[in-house]
Amino acid sequence: MQREIEIKFRVADLRALARQLRAAGFRLVTRRTREMNTLYDLPGEILRKRKELLRIRKYGSACTLTHKCKGRVGRHSSREELETSVADGNKMDLILRALGYAPSFRYEKFRAEWVDKKMPDGKGKVVVDETPIGNFCEIEGPPRWIDATAKRLGVTPADYITKNYAALFADWKQETKSPAEEMTFKAVKR
Repeated sequence: MQREIEIKFRVADLRALARQLRAAGFRLVTRRTREMNTLYDLPGEILRKRKELLRIRKYGSACTLTHKCKGRVGRHSSREELETSVADGNKMDLILRALGYAPSFRYEKFRAEWVDKKMPDGKGKVVVDETPIGNFCEIEGPPRWIDATAKRLGVTPADYITKNYAALFADWKQETKSPAEEMTFKAVKR
């Protein structure tokens, strides 16, 4: 299994962040693209209770199936991750439902991907997410590279967020008293 190591931080000004990324030696590899994520679980929230995630992600026209487990949270979020491309996201949804899984949470965002020109092996990346509950940046890669990249962007460990989007949405709902049941632009704007 591959290990995903990352941090998030809040972004107040998307244009300023893009300028900082370019100045820090990053290049944009994927322009702002719509992404829809659907998490699945078994009756009784079995996966959630085990702190696992099963997700179909549609990013532009590409679909992936992802399973994450065994998370560790310190200064960085670290989870084991298995991911594969899926030719037909709708059929994968039907397969999961036939196996007893059901959608448990949906979240939407617009994502742009950046890579560090100094990381030739592509082991580190930065993504900028515009979500219905605010803008975030994720830095993913080896821990030292994450910290060095954050520092180049003026982000301190005190700014690090290790929660996933479902947890951030739950926090947002509690703060705002919103009745939204999913983190989509349509549900949040009601």
